[in-house]
Amino acid sequence: MSRFEQIQSREAGLHKRLNARQMSMIAIGGAIGTGLFLGSKFAIGFAGPGVVLSYVIGGFIALVLMGCLAEMTVEHPTSGSFGAYAEFYIHPLAGFLVRYSYWACIVLAVGTEVTAVADYMKFWFPEVSPWIWIVFFSAVLIAVNAYSVKAFGSVEYWFALIKVFAIIAFIVLAIGMLTGYYQPAQVQENLLGQGGFMPNGWYGVWVGVIISIFSYLSIEMIAVAAGEAENPEQAVRQAFKATIWRLIIFYLLSLSLIVMLVPWQVLIADGTSSPFITVMQSVGIPYADSILNFIVIIAALSAMNSMLYISTRMMFSLSRAGDAPLVLGKVARNGVPLNALALSASGVGVAAVVYAYNPETAFPVMIALSMFGALFTWGMIFLTHLFFRRRVAQEGVQLRFRMPAYPIGTLLGLIGIVAILITTWFINIFHYTLLFGVPFLLTLIVIYFVRSKSRVA
Repeated sequence: MSRFEQIQSREAGLHKRLNARQMSMIAIGGAIGTGLFLGSKFAIGFAGPGVVLSYVIGGFIALVLMGCLAEMTVEHPTSGSFGAYAEFYIHPLAGFLVRYSYWACIVLAVGTEVTAVADYMKFWFPEVSPWIWIVFFSAVLIAVNAYSVKAFGSVEYWFALIKVFAIIAFIVLAIGMLTGYYQPAQVQENLLGQGGFMPNGWYGVWVGVIISIFSYLSIEMIAVAAGEAENPEQAVRQAFKATIWRLIIFYLLSLSLIVMLVPWQVLIADGTSSPFITVMQSVGIPYADSILNFIVIIAALSAMNSMLYISTRMMFSLSRAGDAPLVLGKVARNGVPLNALALSASGVGVAAVVYAYNPETAFPVMIALSMFGALFTWGMIFLTHLFFRRRVAQEGVQLRFRMPAYPIGTLLGLIGIVAILITTWFINIFHYTLLFGVPFLLTLIVIYFVRSKSRVA
């Protein structure tokens, strides 16, 4: 048995119950979440209409990341995913850091999603305390994840399906408005007036890239879910091929239509949380804004559902690697690591505290806190891919799936992530990213070496 097969065998016990249809929709759902519906508002605030360029740059990085993951996942499908790859191809310390950083990132992101849901519910129930929605929706989705992986897959399938139809309907409606009711001069004014296409220059566009990366977070989930798929190779291949179209249609086209239809300053000044709802309100279609608010809530719940799943599997992988308490690696009779799920739901508590402290800034603060883990993990995926390619070249392995444009794409992705991570220090709203992330990473390194010495002893 090879060393990687040993890693796969220690993560045994999970049920392979996700079929190709569910895996396909999980991959699509991972690309449509709160980052698009709510995060895009913050990106527009920095970049103006130039937000489209921000999401093009972020989309390129995300697409290359998917290519790197597809190569490695087709060769080694396991729930430990990129944490296991970093452990095997770089060093056990790398695997330890990736797993814990990603777990912390996703746990905090879970809190971001439920915070967003509480904001959206104000649209219908402004007098109801946000705490009620946080507790209610958290309890429902934790119960879904605790029931079985098949239940998770079924719920996520329908969530994703609703989101896809909603985005397509929005795009069709927006194109109809643009071609039927808007004059070219009006569109030109929306794009080039109020400070121009890039009112804050390339600086604003680059800050928008940071938010776009958060928006794309979770597309890597397909690599984690492959460990519980009936046919992981087929699912991962299909997910990579479809990613580019999802990015173009769901992000670039919808955001382009938004900034063409409504002046960007109106989008960020409007009292609603999502630019999509602002557009619907400007149309004047009866109940259109309520319908879209429902879709936005579904998107947030879908993202929360997915994040509970992947953070649970990452903690499970840490336990099976001996890097977390053994009790977190136990699998219930239904194939779910319930103890790992309970711990991974702690992000809801963090979000509740942040929300109570300052409801107005809860969402951007939670983004900043989770951003370090996301950027560090993505950077390590690119680095691991370089080590992976070097190893397979040395051993003469014929890859069953190859990412085009290697090594240029991988290197550009890595450089982009490092540049974004450094930039966060100079932006007030993201200052917490490195302020929280660097001490957290150093703490993990100390813990790793202390544990290693104790094992030797």
